Amino acid sequence: MAKISKIERKVPVQKKRERVAAYARVSMETERLAHSLSAQVSYYNSLIQSNPEWEFAGVYADLGISGTGTARRREWCRLIADCEAGKVDIILTKSISRFARNTVDLLATVRHLKEIGVEVRFEKEHIQSFSGEGELMLSILASFAQEESRSISENAKWGIRKRFQSGEIGAANKHILGYRYQEEHKQYAVIPKEAETVRWIFEMYLAGHSLGKIAGALNGAGLTTVKGCAFSGSSIKAIIGNEIYAGDIRRQKSFMEDPIAKNKVKNRGQLPQYYMADCHQAIIGRETWAKVLAERERRGALANPSYPFTGKIKCGICGRSYTRRSYTAGGKGAVVWFCRAKKEKGITCKAHNYPEGQLRMICAELMGTDGFDEGAFNRTVKGMAALPGGSLEMRFYGGETKRWEIAPRQEGVPAYHIQEGRRQGGKKCDNNPGHAEPLHGGSHQQPEKA
Repeated sequence: MAKISKIERKVPVQKKRERVAAYARVSMETERLAHSLSAQVSYYNSLIQSNPEWEFAGVYADLGISGTGTARRREWCRLIADCEAGKVDIILTKSISRFARNTVDLLATVRHLKEIGVEVRFEKEHIQSFSGEGELMLSILASFAQEESRSISENAKWGIRKRFQSGEIGAANKHILGYRYQEEHKQYAVIPKEAETVRWIFEMYLAGHSLGKIAGALNGAGLTTVKGCAFSGSSIKAIIGNEIYAGDIRRQKSFMEDPIAKNKVKNRGQLPQYYMADCHQAIIGRETWAKVLAERERRGALANPSYPFTGKIKCGICGRSYTRRSYTAGGKGAVVWFCRAKKEKGITCKAHNYPEGQLRMICAELMGTDGFDEGAFNRTVKGMAALPGGSLEMRFYGGETKRWEIAPRQEGVPAYHIQEGRRQGGKKCDNNPGHAEPLHGGSHQQPEKA
């Protein structure tokens, strides 16, 4: 008997189309690069929509944004958000350097996208993040991209410094009260009405008014900064300290320490600065500018008086700096240096306090001088550390280190019993901490409260 079998009708299963997006970026806003970005957008539009297995999910493009960071790339951030929302399955991009020049950002982003099921394909390098060797190749090539960015940054800085040396202004700050920068002449031009405000600021400052009072007077007169904001003490301070109003320009006041992290730091001597005199028309005269410099120095000395040990002594327990306090004890004035942490609420640092006279004697011993020489101290001593237990370690700029060992506390001897300018049986310390002899002018154990 014939065997009969039923053949069921097969329903074709339609393969789900993958949602594909593309990312493009150029780092400078120039006509040529804008055209390049437009070409990339057009290319990806055509490429994605011509593939029947793909569903167009959009093209995300950033113009004039560096690839070393991600925070300022709005389209890039929008793309990642859409991926997290499940709107994208595949991301196409021209190369690793277009996606990110920061190795850490690149790998972190690719791994995050892989975890949520989104693949990244780099066309130039022929790398797919879902492939076995994808992450290894990304790590290697991304490092090259990051170093290339660093090299480009260094070359750009070199060019800028060469222009400074030749007297060119270079990149100019266009937001300055009293001036407008003229691109065609590469020079600052005075704005008469704003210049009157600047002169008024300098006049009030030399008349003895505080920065806050000057700002209040300007705001009361209805005046604003170049950005339309109210004046503040900090904005007045910036104006008072700007040599541009005397017709000069100081270049490289700050610099980009790391082209990847893009952290801008104040130039405190790490790099050369370039002072260009008589670059443009001055708003204030040389005599006025000299008076302002002198007044700034005078006020600074009053607000932040400097003492021999200011910034020189660090606490060996908590790492904070030592600070100075004067007080009256037994009808006589006294000065003590103590750990700044003792002034902060909730902190109980057990570091020793030192009378200023004692510190002078100790320094004279370690430096080998007959008395405390403040000039020699500033020139030769890099810093001092107040060690747990009360001993002091002195570090010299030449790399040498010396230590003063504290004497054990003696019964019946006051804690502050020490005579400035006299040695009381102590021997001169050498640079071998094990053989350093203490001064014996009484216990060097100091009370915790200054």
